[in-house]
Amino acid sequence: MDLIVRRAQLQDRPRGELVDIGIAGGFIDAIAPRIDGDAPVFDAAGRLTCAGLVETHIHLDKSRLLGRCPAEPGRAINPVRYVEAFKPDISEDDVYERAEATLRECLLHGTTRIRTHVEIDPKIGLRGYDALARLSRDYAWAVDLQLCVFPQDGLTNVPGTDELLVETLERGARVIGGAPRYDTDAPAQIRRIFELAREYDCDVDLHLDVGPTADHLDVHLVAELTEAYGLGGRVAVGHMAKLSLMPPDAVAAVARRLADVGVAVTVLPATDLYLMGRTHDHAVPRGVADVNFLLAKGVNCSLSSNNVLNPATPFGDCSLIRMANLQANVLQISQPADLCDCFDMITRRSARLLNATDYGVAVGNPADLVVIDAASPEAAIAEIRRPVAAFKRGRKTMVCEPAQLLT
Repeated sequence: MDLIVRRAQLQDRPRGELVDIGIAGGFIDAIAPRIDGDAPVFDAAGRLTCAGLVETHIHLDKSRLLGRCPAEPGRAINPVRYVEAFKPDISEDDVYERAEATLRECLLHGTTRIRTHVEIDPKIGLRGYDALARLSRDYAWAVDLQLCVFPQDGLTNVPGTDELLVETLERGARVIGGAPRYDTDAPAQIRRIFELAREYDCDVDLHLDVGPTADHLDVHLVAELTEAYGLGGRVAVGHMAKLSLMPPDAVAAVARRLADVGVAVTVLPATDLYLMGRTHDHAVPRGVADVNFLLAKGVNCSLSSNNVLNPATPFGDCSLIRMANLQANVLQISQPADLCDCFDMITRRSARLLNATDYGVAVGNPADLVVIDAASPEAAIAEIRRPVAAFKRGRKTMVCEPAQLLT
């Protein structure tokens, strides 16, 4: 044994039924009430211990832009177009430095797997992609960083973008995304993304269905193509804010279709709360889809951060636990089982969305662990409890001593 994590409270074990976790060669070697040995010990002291937190949708490449691109004043804003203007001036090192600062905050909050979207178009070229690919290599000791390449500003209406996307896929990108609402031909963009996914055997992760009304949903075409191309379980859609504007029976019909074909949903509460409902001066719609409702209909779901400290979301600390608490507040979730579902949507369900088959506290899996200063998943979410330690393949990557009251 290289390390023993003692007195860990696993989320599926009865409260107070603590275990030791033995780690050898970067993998979980044993789980038992008591493991004897002379290996170094980390005492979890009865705290909740789970596999590392999983961030499924973040934009590391355009985080921390407020210094040069402050949040727009007033109610009518367009942060995507606001940022677009100075893309040509962004260097690879600039992307790296900002992304690294945000990534380190993710690590300090117990995240060990991340899917980050990275913008590809002629204005930014491949500088963002190259920066995040380098970041992925440099921080492989602490995190699995997966890159999803996508055209933020349009695909069919921006000549040269398609060729750049293909180049990243040729270079090894394994996830492709899109933002069809910014394309002059949204259905054509979606169809092209699926064609590329089939050609290069990639997963798909789209920004989808954000707007002031629910008159049209692009997700129906996504479901159709997922089924036609046999990509069930490999397609995710992020935001889906329009679902918050629909009655329950209509949402249920969409959910059943997504569950049947295997399309997952990622909800991004901080960004959607900030951007939605800006045309209202009272009774402002929240714009946050009810993932617990979708979950009950069989849809796999995750909760994620999206933007951090940029004009589209001018705040954020990279805490997935705080994000799950925000979701619970907005959707007025109170029951322990529902709070546990929120916890699953930053852990097990997020890992499933990323098709991580080696995730979880189980013998033979990588020793990716986070110890949270809480006794249960529902307490972690309700009280926004901090992780106190994280491990990646058995190596301690973060420690945070709990605050103490001095009397």
